[in-house]
Amino acid sequence: MTTSIKHQRGVEALRPYVPGTPIEEVQRKYGLRDVIKLASNENPLGASPKALAAMEKALRGLNLYPDGQSYHLCRAIADHLDVEPDQVAVGNGADGIIMQTCLAYLDEDSEVIVSRTSFPVYDIYTHVMRAKLIKTPLKNFGLNLEAMAEAINEQTKLIFVCNPNNPTGMIITQSQVAAFMERVPDHVLVIFDEAYCELVDSDEYPDTLPYVRERRGNVMVMRTFSKIYGLAGVRLGYAIAVPEVLAPLNRVKEPFAVNLLAQAAGIAALEDEEFLQATVKANHEGRLHLYREFNRLGLSYLESHANFVLVQIGPRALEIQQQLLERGVIVRPCTAYELPDWLRITVGSDAQNARFIQTLEDLLQG
Repeated sequence: MTTSIKHQRGVEALRPYVPGTPIEEVQRKYGLRDVIKLASNENPLGASPKALAAMEKALRGLNLYPDGQSYHLCRAIADHLDVEPDQVAVGNGADGIIMQTCLAYLDEDSEVIVSRTSFPVYDIYTHVMRAKLIKTPLKNFGLNLEAMAEAINEQTKLIFVCNPNNPTGMIITQSQVAAFMERVPDHVLVIFDEAYCELVDSDEYPDTLPYVRERRGNVMVMRTFSKIYGLAGVRLGYAIAVPEVLAPLNRVKEPFAVNLLAQAAGIAALEDEEFLQATVKANHEGRLHLYREFNRLGLSYLESHANFVLVQIGPRALEIQQQLLERGVIVRPCTAYELPDWLRITVGSDAQNARFIQTLEDLLQG
């Protein structure tokens, strides 16, 4: 059967986001029972115990719709970050915040600036809104803020600054951000995507929240519960900005974008400092272990500020990725990021990291 129904023009430019291959799919396809996933930057320690307990308690209310305003969750985030509750908006993961922002601010006459190698969801929703996507090059595998500033014009509406950057793990510094913001005009909204910020251990990492506390009207800070608190499965992200910036997002959001379990989990997770610190410690030690092993194998890699490491395999990268998959080790190819010779490896548990390294070594020597 054919159809004459036409999709909107922006859809033609879309390259759908391809998530990490699910464990269950690899088990079915290759007849494997023991599969590990190091492709999606998930927390190998699991979820915050306090969040799990809160979700279990909240199960009794699943027959009821959640609070559409996420009142208590927004207040908890505001208290945690020392901002006002009306400076917080929550969404169905950070992806949901990106979608709401693009829906609220973009049209066919808009331009959006992103890095050529960064989180592809920015690209997707820019195309959905038929806006023009401007991609700037990396500089030493990090974001090039100078190039981003030079690309600004009267049509520029949004700039997405992923810090640490996904997939390279590099950061931009406080001084770089300060110099950049001096060049950004008031009509441009800068979104600092800080999904991995809690894992950064550098004194040079910028504190962007003062822009919001000082009520600067062209800055949004975006974060997530998926990484540090291990809540990727319930989808919970949030934005911090002045109320005037967030108001359009609230107009276009789904009626119940943040579900009941996510709201309960988020409130409880913010109180779980012990789990946060355990995650930071395990991630730091796991990164160092991967560095040592890559050095031993003679592989180049980027020192990361997140919970993943980008390693250069060379022309065989896709072949090696596929062979790892067939042996039950899921890692992330980087062809979609324009880095075809590299693989992105999530920092897993000690056992997962050891299995990955041993399997990789066997394949490289084979």
